[in-house]
Amino acid sequence: MPKDDIKSLFSDYLTHERQYSPETIKAYMADLDNFQAFMKDAGIAQLDQVAYRDIRIYLGNLQRGGLSRKSISRHLSSLRSAYNLLLDRELVSENPFNYVKTAKTGLKLPDFFYESEIQSLFDSVQGNDPIALRNRALLEFLYGTGARVSEVRDLAINQVDLTADMVLLRGKGNKDRYVPIGSFCHDALVDYLENGRSQLMAKGHYEDNEHMFLFVNYKGEQLTSQGIAYILDQMVKKSATTLSIHPHKLRHSFATHLLNNGADIRTVQELLGHASLSTTQIYTHLSKEKLRDNYLQFHPHAKKKKEHPKD
Repeated sequence: MPKDDIKSLFSDYLTHERQYSPETIKAYMADLDNFQAFMKDAGIAQLDQVAYRDIRIYLGNLQRGGLSRKSISRHLSSLRSAYNLLLDRELVSENPFNYVKTAKTGLKLPDFFYESEIQSLFDSVQGNDPIALRNRALLEFLYGTGARVSEVRDLAINQVDLTADMVLLRGKGNKDRYVPIGSFCHDALVDYLENGRSQLMAKGHYEDNEHMFLFVNYKGEQLTSQGIAYILDQMVKKSATTLSIHPHKLRHSFATHLLNNGADIRTVQELLGHASLSTTQIYTHLSKEKLRDNYLQFHPHAKKKKEHPKD
């Protein structure tokens, strides 16, 4: 089967059957391109000619190229999925990637803000001009709902119910979930919708109802993922701190702060839109650290004994 036909088949599968996000599809297709380039250099004409030894050489090349274990595991996942599709379509007789075990990536705790750092961010968003109102609403929404950046980027006004204080988020695989909106986020959204968004739409010569994306740029156009990241980066610079920021860090902070303040893990799983509880459990490591610190600080028999002075 020609290389371009395989790519088209895999792309359609990821898009329509697996319903992956555009970012995930882009990554998986890049992995397939990378592997096909390796095959060409190695003189392997067809995918059904790939052997276990070839895969080991390929993985060695990735490792020598400086890729992390997590990235290599993603490559394996991408190519295993591609071969499973070809096997299902009877285009190959076996999946050689099934013989390769995924290396353990180790536990990497999510990067999050402490509550005092979050407050510094909010303090940096001052003013009543349309951009300031949008930025505050954006920050409140990201931190207040734990939404993914893609969910915020594609959010329509009619997905937000400010009467019931609920938002309908469309997650990975077009899986919908409802998430509550807190009072701070509610007030920021109302202020932005009443006094900010229409002015930004007017600057781009848009009517208010010309498109329904909630968060727009200074031209009234839908905010991109890169635009959201840029806005957050500018907030950090204005906050006079040395913090690093990315949209997912606010999602991590949302989950961590909920658990640290007593929320149960099943609730956090639902709010984050995780299909598996194991994905959410990484945040419990952070919560356990806080429990341990509190225990050592407050329990009478947990405190370190004072040394008696020597005679």
